[in-house]
Amino acid sequence: MPPRKRAAAGQGELPGVSSTKEIQDILWKAADKLRGAMDAAQYKEFVLGLVFLKYVSDAFAERREELAADPELAQIPEHRRAAFLEEKDEYTEKNVFWVPPTARWAHIAENAASAEGGVGKLLDEAMDEVMKANKALTGVLPKIFNRDNVDQKRLKELVDLISDARFTGHGDRPAQDVLGEVYEYFLERFARAEGKRAGEFYTPASVVRLIVEVLEPYEGRVYDPACGSGGMFVQSGKFVAKRRGKDHTHDIAVYGQEANERTWRLAKMNLAIHGMDPKGVGERWADTFADDKLPDLKADFVMANPPFNMSDWARKTEDPRWRYGTPPQSNANYAWLQHIVSKLGDRGSAGVVLSNGSMSSKQSGEGEIRAAMVAADLVACMVALPANLFRTTAIPACLWFLTKDKSPQGAKALNDRRSRVLFIDARAMGTMLDRTERVLTDEDLEKVSDTYHAWRGTKSAKDKGLSYEDVAGFCYSATLEEIEERDYTLAPGRYVGALEAEEDLDAQPVGVRIAQLANALFAQLDESARLGEVVRGHLKGLEIDV
Repeated sequence: MPPRKRAAAGQGELPGVSSTKEIQDILWKAADKLRGAMDAAQYKEFVLGLVFLKYVSDAFAERREELAADPELAQIPEHRRAAFLEEKDEYTEKNVFWVPPTARWAHIAENAASAEGGVGKLLDEAMDEVMKANKALTGVLPKIFNRDNVDQKRLKELVDLISDARFTGHGDRPAQDVLGEVYEYFLERFARAEGKRAGEFYTPASVVRLIVEVLEPYEGRVYDPACGSGGMFVQSGKFVAKRRGKDHTHDIAVYGQEANERTWRLAKMNLAIHGMDPKGVGERWADTFADDKLPDLKADFVMANPPFNMSDWARKTEDPRWRYGTPPQSNANYAWLQHIVSKLGDRGSAGVVLSNGSMSSKQSGEGEIRAAMVAADLVACMVALPANLFRTTAIPACLWFLTKDKSPQGAKALNDRRSRVLFIDARAMGTMLDRTERVLTDEDLEKVSDTYHAWRGTKSAKDKGLSYEDVAGFCYSATLEEIEERDYTLAPGRYVGALEAEEDLDAQPVGVRIAQLANALFAQLDESARLGEVVRGHLKGLEIDV
């Protein structure tokens, strides 16, 4: 057995590492040393850009090894073999980015200590070369490694760490999988570090998973009008890979738009590192309301976590998207909903994260817009989410699930849910990670998605033998008449009622009893909010300043 290569400087911690999680933690700590005086947003772009460069280089190296092992290579004259391995088409036709020789990680690692101008200059030049060689990455990669606020010694140590062979794949897992997980891990850590500012690029993983699990995007066009770093797309790809195999991940095509330049760059890199087409998020960042880059798109699935209650947005009163009423300048919630409806194909469905206020607000015509959307039978399901899922905001949130077609849809033989809406109250779900952050567990996700699928009668529900029934305190299938009777309020607590009391309350587990009491309290708070709106309306009618 040949002796193990000695780790490069800065790699001392990695030889004993056996899991991706340990590698993630070590890399995070090493990268954190580099922060210094760097702006948080620049730091995020800096570290994720470095991980991305490692990914494209590793993917290129894996493809090169495949070509070198091809028996047909032996039939090529020896003097032409090296040239064959450098033919760009042999890589790009397999959706592998072309990496010029001086941008390959092996070259960077070998020259990091001796490069003229330092390792930062070497990395900036490598980023530039990769962008020039791949049109899809034009203007995407950061060239910020040679700036004065970057500690070049620590940057060299980080390059050494990332160079460790164990980082390029574990067992039969390709580099793409390992590096993809690292990229997602870093996005989550940056979101935790940035707090409220992180809302523009990160949606909690359990919320994204819930939307994807409910919609089941097996094939077709997936659109996100406020795509952030592309998490909805990545999770959709994972869903398809898990349910149908990796060979089917290209059964979905992704389309997105992002207004923030730095976040748009993150999305492009995130898609590429997960083997998805980065062209899906456009050639440039742009505001969805002011400059819709996909005016003719009709999507099979729309998934979005747009900014909550946004007041600074490009509102045009005559916009054809406002089919159900013109949204107020003071709040873009119903602008997002109507934009999303305008993008749905004839049988398209959508999952949207919005603030709880969107379910009952009557300010500035929002109540009338909501009533028109309900009357048009666009609302399939409303889910009230538990508190503390979002580190980026304290505003309580909910999920809107919209659809253009609630009929059985022919051969799909779905349950006919025309003129009905499913309400799910998930506010008592989830588990606290710490004092401030809650996550939905796998069991929570399955319960909510199974409930929706059973109600709709999907194939996945039939395969599990599921059938729908109302459950007091959790779910209720309401008619449009019942919703009209409640003045088109869509808060699930108004419909699901309280949990049925058990004969012996003392025999119940404490957690179950707390959940029951919490649901009852939530329902009362919803009713209180409704009555408050009624009182305000009456007082305004009396011309009293409220």
